[in-house]
This record gives sequence, C-alpha cells and structure tokens, in this order.
Amino acid sequence: MHNPDVCESDPPVSTHPHWQVAAVEALYHQPFHDLIHQAQQVHRRHFDPNEVQLSTLMNIKSGGCPEDCAYCPQSARHSSPVVSEHMVSVAEVQAAAQAAKAAGATRFCMGAAWRSPRGKDFERAIEMVQAVRELGMESCATLGMLTDAQAQELADAGLDYYNHNLDTSAEFYARIISTRTYADRLETLGHVRNAGIKVCCGGIIGMGESVRDRCTLLATLTHLPQPPESVPINMLVRAPGTPLEHAEELDPLDMVRTIAVARILMPASRVRLSAGRSAMDDALQALCFHAGANSIFYGDRLLTTENPGVQQDLRLLDRLGMVASR
Repeated sequence: MHNPDVCESDPPVSTHPHWQVAAVEALYHQPFHDLIHQAQQVHRRHFDPNEVQLSTLMNIKSGGCPEDCAYCPQSARHSSPVVSEHMVSVAEVQAAAQAAKAAGATRFCMGAAWRSPRGKDFERAIEMVQAVRELGMESCATLGMLTDAQAQELADAGLDYYNHNLDTSAEFYARIISTRTYADRLETLGHVRNAGIKVCCGGIIGMGESVRDRCTLLATLTHLPQPPESVPINMLVRAPGTPLEHAEELDPLDMVRTIAVARILMPASRVRLSAGRSAMDDALQALCFHAGANSIFYGDRLLTTENPGVQQDLRLLDRLGMVASR
C-alpha cells in the first residue's frame, strides 16, 4: 500500500536526477491527495511554502513572427488580431522595469517575437538587459534561437535567465510547430547553459497532448545537463485566430497535477504558474501554490494576453498568507 508520509521519489531526485517517463507517469497518476502531499513535502524542504517570486514580463517586439507555433497569436502565419510592431526603446523598458520593481517584482523579463535576434535589434536587447541590471533587478529574456556567440554576449551583459520553452514532448511537438525542430530548441538551451546563464524552460498544457506527453516533457527537463532553475507551467490561452483557438478546455486539476509533478522532479527549481492565470479562479491558483508553484508573472498583461491585475494578485496572496520573495 502506498504510504503518503513517505516521499518515495526523493532518493532519485538526489542520486539519479534523470527521470524515466514511466516513473513520471506513476507519479502523475497517484491519488490526488497523495500527489499533493508528496509535492508539499519536497517543496518545504527546499523553499518557504508561503513565499512566491514575482516576475514581470514585457513584450519588447510584438507580432510578425515567421514561426508557426499553433498556440501563438504573434505568428505572422495566423489570422489573430495581434499586429506587428517595431521594437520598443531602451527608455521604455527601463521605465517599465522601474514600475515593476516599485510594485514588488524582483525579476524583469523581456520577450520578442523573433525566430532569432539579429543586427541592431540584438544590440538593443543587450542594452535593455544592462538597463534592467542597473536597477538591481534580475533580468530574463526570451528572444528565440541563439547562437553560442549571442548567448555569450547576453551573459557578458549580465543576463540572469534565458527563457526558451520546450513546449511539449518531442513526440507531440510536430503537431504544434513545423518551423523549428525540437533539436533546435535543445541546441539553444545548450548555448545558454554553456554561457553560464540560468535556464528558464517549461511548457504548455491543454494543447491536445496526452498525459504521457506532459510526463515526457517533464522527464526531458530532468535529462538536461542541469534542471532549469525556473520552470514555467503554462495553461493554453486559446487565442483567437490561432489553430488552437477551439482546443478542448483543460481539466483544471490537470494543471495542479502537472505542477506537483514538476515540483517533485525538480525540487530546487522555481516552478512558475504562468500563462492562463486570468482564466483561473482564486481556489485553483491556491491549489497550484499548494502543489508547489512558487513563482508567478506579475502585472496586467503577459506578451499579448491578459493577466490578473497587480492588486488582484496582492489581495490573493494576502488571503493565503503568502509574501513576495526578496
């Protein structure tokens, strides 16, 4: 009989971090309360369970992306209402970062709708990283695929984190994206890690993938040279004009299970409750925190989609007795 007071997955985490898919599936399919209890035990051994890290995300270059990611309204290949815009200025980023810091965020993330950065756009992104670091905030960027040299330039500029999600399993990936391969994504993650930048990497659930696909994604993250320091778990936002606009609605408890498994597999990582929070009620978000999520995107918008407002988040954290990390 399963003993919920014994965190049976802990020895593999510390002695053999490369999880196999079957073992991850076994975790995922546990009785719900046993899974959450196990995730809570792991979480409390590595973090203050009443603390959450606040990150703010800014879209520094919107729309017009040549990629065909089925979930993304910024793709030029889809008929979404998002229009292509020029890259914002360094001064705009600095002002937004200052406002985010004043509101309590400790990390400022910058996202651009590119396949990969180039030329003067990349030079400006470097300046943005430097401007954020000058404010004493952690910096994060998601700019598409990077070369080894570009990753090193970002590291030299002081970039703390680079976000490059795997999105889903390698097996399901081709049904979501055809314009870049899974190997392309892994290559960029390798460049980032080699440059000494912390890795922010997770995925999206609710795109029509199977539970096995979700478990395969999480297992893949444990097979990286080091687990990502930050693991965003996104719930699909069914954006108008995208191929996934009419995707089947996700069972909310699947979000909680995925977060709990991510916490058990990657005990020292920040697990971020990411996109899709605007569609979650307070009770579901509270369950996600209880399952081991300890980071959120904080601010009224993500790249192109809505996010709970700052005051709404602060009220929820206060009701839960949670505080922002410093």
